[in-house]
Amino acid sequence: MHEHPTAHAQPGPATWVRVLILLTIATILEVLTYVFESTLGVLTAPILMIFAAVKFVLVVAYYMHLKFDNRILTGIFAWGMLIAISIFAAMAAIYHIYGQPLLTP
Repeated sequence: MHEHPTAHAQPGPATWVRVLILLTIATILEVLTYVFESTLGVLTAPILMIFAAVKFVLVVAYYMHLKFDNRILTGIFAWGMLIAISIFAAMAAIYHIYGQPLLTP
């Protein structure tokens, strides 16, 4: 006998509102990071990267329904993000070693 895939429960309106609120807060904090860029200095870029990662995870998990799909798809997205962050970190290190600032305030 063939087994049919089980349907996953989709999130209700309360979950969508929570995700919306979290994305809104992250966006407001990103804008405030730009406002206080002179105060934050070299921390500006890492803070913005953290916000970008948080928003990426929320959008991929909920709006692309990855949270409700097979775990292998989550691994593919996570692997891609890990590679992108690794390449950026390597390039930042190379620029730092050779004296060319990559993350300037």
